[in-house]
Amino acid sequence: MTIAKISNNLKKLKSALIFSHNRPDGDTIGSAIALKNALEGLGIKADLCCEGNIPSKYAFIDGVNLYKKSAEYVKTVSEYDAVISVDCSAEVMFSDAYSVYQKGKIKFNIDHHISNTRYADFNYVENTAANTEIIFKIVKELGVNVTKTIANALLLGMVTDTGNFAHSNVTSDTMSAVSNLISLGGDLNLVVYKAFKEQSKERAKLFAKTISNIRYELDGALAFISISRADVIASGGDDSITEGFIDFPLSVAGVEVAISLLETADKRYKISFRSKGKVNVNEIASLYGGGGHILASGAVLNGYKEDIIDKLTYNVKQRI
Repeated sequence: MTIAKISNNLKKLKSALIFSHNRPDGDTIGSAIALKNALEGLGIKADLCCEGNIPSKYAFIDGVNLYKKSAEYVKTVSEYDAVISVDCSAEVMFSDAYSVYQKGKIKFNIDHHISNTRYADFNYVENTAANTEIIFKIVKELGVNVTKTIANALLLGMVTDTGNFAHSNVTSDTMSAVSNLISLGGDLNLVVYKAFKEQSKERAKLFAKTISNIRYELDGALAFISISRADVIASGGDDSITEGFIDFPLSVAGVEVAISLLETADKRYKISFRSKGKVNVNEIASLYGGGGHILASGAVLNGYKEDIIDKLTYNVKQRI
């Protein structure tokens, strides 16, 4: 599959339903918004679906308020020419929305995770720093005008998935794309401020409590943070405000792997893995049906928190 081929197939559509993954981040949101606007520039009807709540900090991107939950598309998904997933490496990342995605007439899968399971009819997977790098290539191939909304949406993915260009996944291609988007009207200063600097009082409260309880294992090489449902509720926010918490423990000197446990239900945890490079956390996530990148992956585990921590500590110890 090439950019030209997948773009040509997209051009044939009259309508599409675009899916972002559950617990959406800047890359899946930016990919979806940019692609929606690009398709609409060709006269193709495009709508947005995501099972998770959109973090309020991304409200500055035009169109994020147009997302709907999968329940609203159960009866209408068959009316779209195609369904398109962006930044979704595996079926589990959709959460309950996958049952709706499965009902699509034609399925597209556009992703940058090396662990992608190729679950669609048309799969385009390329190992880039951000999925919006791929979407930018598609936008250019489609030949549509890059508006300020498209440019900012694409920048959002590149900024967030590279840790504000601090991660080792950044390449010259990434920076070239950023430069092009700025020249096309993208506001990098705004995107960086909204994505990394501005935060709500609710997030600040929860972040302070979470980080004050970092737990270290393996002589400090492994760091855990955990966020309970009760703590999220007490903060006055929701799960979406925890995005980015995992980056702090990884920044601690001596830590090689950081793991976040977010309680999403009784004895059910959303696990986020980060690595500085010695450990391939995609391997560990894959053991539990998850996946992602070598340095950043995720999974969902069921059980008692202490049992999960013991399992993951053992998994890291084997690889460190």
